[in-house]
Amino acid sequence: MIGELDSVVLNVNRPELGLLAGDVGTVVHVYGEGEAFEVEFVTLAGKTLGVLTLQKEEIRPVDADDLAHVRRLPGAA
Repeated sequence: MIGELDSVVLNVNRPELGLLAGDVGTVVHVYGEGEAFEVEFVTLAGKTLGVLTLQKEEIRPVDADDLAHVRRLPGAA
């Protein structure tokens, strides 16, 4: 079960924010019994890219075998 403040992995691309499947966000609110979630996405320096309302199919919990990876945002200097 995904709860508030859990790290989650995005399953879909969200090009309007420069987000790709595999990016990691933090759940800031759970709707109902986990039907939808407010997820905040930030850079490693702490800049908020956006807070999205996502359906449970659009995210997954972080797995013990997941590996973090760094990439530059499109248009970043």
